[in-house]
Amino acid sequence: MKKTISLVLGSGGARGYAHIGIIEVLEKNGYEIKSISGSSMGALIGGLYACGKLKDYKEWVLSLDIFSVLKLVDFSFASTGAIKGDRVFDVLETLVGKNVKIEDLPIDFTAVATDLNTQKEVWFQEGELLKAIRASIAIPTVFTPQGEGKQLLVDGGILNPLPTVPLLSDTNDLLIAVNLNGEKRADDFVQNTHEEDTLQAKISEFIQKNLFSKEENEEMNYFTIVSKTIETMQNLITRYELAAHQPDIIINIPKNLCGFYEFHKAAKIIDYGYDIAKKELREYEKLAML
Repeated sequence: MKKTISLVLGSGGARGYAHIGIIEVLEKNGYEIKSISGSSMGALIGGLYACGKLKDYKEWVLSLDIFSVLKLVDFSFASTGAIKGDRVFDVLETLVGKNVKIEDLPIDFTAVATDLNTQKEVWFQEGELLKAIRASIAIPTVFTPQGEGKQLLVDGGILNPLPTVPLLSDTNDLLIAVNLNGEKRADDFVQNTHEEDTLQAKISEFIQKNLFSKEENEEMNYFTIVSKTIETMQNLITRYELAAHQPDIIINIPKNLCGFYEFHKAAKIIDYGYDIAKKELREYEKLAML
């Protein structure tokens, strides 16, 4: 009989591709994912898996190089966010279909966003799947926020980068959490931190040339500052979350695996997630037999 899993998928930009490899390992080893909660990229990957479209999404992202990723960046030139995200979601709508409802999915799914007006978490457990995902990934000052009634919704990782609470009442066999803000590591998978030819650098250069004056921002890398600020905050919140709600298995993805915006490195990141999940699962099963 398959062991059932409640799966928590954390936020962390491009590192979220590791979720794909982790899910593949769980399936390959005979585990059944019955429920998922996710923030930001965790909500995106979790939602695509819950609606049965993760394999199609994986094929698409594996086809992207740095130039095709740049073509997906639609600048808004608005004060609320530099990128609209419409081009990416046009692709996602093609993959998923229109008006797919969360409550109709075969797997229980929760996407977590943050309401800036109330300064509270918002849990999407019903309604349109893509709208929920869009709200959850709206990184402040980068992606334009989503207005929903009186709510102004941004990235769920702002208040809860590893949302375990939505799944605590589940009766599944295991609670597994994937933390994308793990301690830094130095190995063959981790990026060269001095690499200059990155998506993050190219987008930052564009932003600085077109949205800011040279005098004010000569030394400033806009996206780097935003991403490092968010990651610092998320790291602290994640520590508190894990201290309060300890999962059965924690899979840590090192924060220096790749740059926050390096979405052109899908193959390497997915493979890393696959390898680390194999290792963690093997260690858990070995302990469970003692």
